[in-house]
Amino acid sequence: MVAFSKSWGLFYMMGFFLCVCAYAFWPRNRNRFDRAKHSILERDDTPWQK
Repeated sequence: MVAFSKSWGLFYMMGFFLCVCAYAFWPRNRNRFDRAKHSILERDDTPWQK
């Protein structure tokens, strides 16, 4: 069981990493990530008022 998890776990993690990178750099997701990048500064840029 340990040998199986050491060998196939590596391939599983490599595949998961490649899927995450493909999702992050997919051209269709660019607008979504740009909005998320700038949205944190849009609403919270002013001091809090009662």
